[in-house]
Amino acid sequence: MSATHETDILLAAIAVVENRKSDPMTKYLTARATAETRPIHLVTKDGLKGWLKKQPVAVRRWVEASAFDAAAGRFTLLPDEKKGVGGVLAGIDDADMLWSCAALPAALPFGRYAIEGELSGEKASALALGWLLGTYRFDRYKSFDKDFSSLVWPKEADQQAVVAMAEGICLTRDLINTPAEDMGPAELAEAAKTLAKTHKARFKAVVGEDLLKKNYPSIHAVGRAAEKAPRLIDLKWGSKGPRITLVGKGVCFDSGGLDLKSSGGMKMMKKDMGGSAQVLGLASMIMASRLPVRLRVLIPAVENAVSGNAFRPLDVLDTRKGLTVEVGNTDAEGRLVLSDALTEACSESPDLLIDFATLTGAARVALGTDLPAMFCNDDAVAAMLLRHGETEGDPLWRMPLHKPYRQQLESKVADLCNISNGPYGGAITAALFLEHFVEGATPWVHFDIMAWNLGSRPGRPEGGESMGVRATFGMIKEFIAKA
Repeated sequence: MSATHETDILLAAIAVVENRKSDPMTKYLTARATAETRPIHLVTKDGLKGWLKKQPVAVRRWVEASAFDAAAGRFTLLPDEKKGVGGVLAGIDDADMLWSCAALPAALPFGRYAIEGELSGEKASALALGWLLGTYRFDRYKSFDKDFSSLVWPKEADQQAVVAMAEGICLTRDLINTPAEDMGPAELAEAAKTLAKTHKARFKAVVGEDLLKKNYPSIHAVGRAAEKAPRLIDLKWGSKGPRITLVGKGVCFDSGGLDLKSSGGMKMMKKDMGGSAQVLGLASMIMASRLPVRLRVLIPAVENAVSGNAFRPLDVLDTRKGLTVEVGNTDAEGRLVLSDALTEACSESPDLLIDFATLTGAARVALGTDLPAMFCNDDAVAAMLLRHGETEGDPLWRMPLHKPYRQQLESKVADLCNISNGPYGGAITAALFLEHFVEGATPWVHFDIMAWNLGSRPGRPEGGESMGVRATFGMIKEFIAKA
């Protein structure tokens, strides 16, 4: 690789991480009101009638004429005495404050707004985060003329927490949305390196043939056919507290290998590094929040390509753990690269091990595209995750590590096969494959996610998405407190 190309990779990767600093989303949350600041009155469906009773007759008639019903996400503009825009009446759902006002930054007449009335700290923070996420757009390759309206920080909002979470989510989205030409294994590593530098974390990467020398044979086998060399990204931060290790699938593009995908199946495979994007976004939140934890992030970064030295169906691969794996299908490559990373993660006996991966279509068939499948070998950890999924409005669904299905991974020539010998329960058998590489005493969570919005909703545009991360961040804070 030429020095010029290496420089281009570095600059491209830095741009992804630094973009939010050069044009920060936080400019849409401002410290103080001005004379032109317009009020936003928040009202629930149940509270609309009571609010209207307190208003002048002209306001009541205006709201009734506008057919405003206070449904979450709906709003109506309120006139002032000069027949201009004097304020906004916005419908909210107390149980879903995060997204209730996420459409407003783009939908309201351009200007500065402030929330009228008092909110609890939790609701104020959720509303502020939703406002910021409502200003997200992926603008690396396209310019946008229209700007967003800004909001005065709600009084009780936890500003540090809101910014940390927004930046982590938007980093995840940016990484996934970037096409594979500009987000291959090398660029992904540089993005992680830039994040590490921002938070004074330690970074290293094992690249190319060094993967064989340092005993990461499965990562090497999957990625060796690509022009951009495979690598294991390794980030460490913090010196006290429980050991928490995050592992993210970093398949920067998945052609399917020699078991080639169809053109339709390949179209969105730039998102197959979505697991790595989740853990980098989560790591950003943890480090920005200065949580007392010894954090490690491991990302096997590869491109599953086709060339003369691509790994083949029925090849038998070595793994870092010493188990041999027969390749039943080269398009089940994510679990192969994760096997080496999970083995390395367990070498330090972490107190908690979490992996994120865009692993199976079977999980999407079972749960759809918006609901992540969660597997866990520890009931207490799983219960915490499900609880935080509810409170954060970031739902998860626990699926079983059904041990009898392990026999479906048996191979006649190797210790196990990378796919099951039947067409059913693919998300479960994939999780059971990964479990072979997790030490039994290690509390472990596996997320099988879509990492992509198929359509746009307020605050959640079509494209790369952070899934299960807010719930996991909340669970990690509780886990640390209990530890």
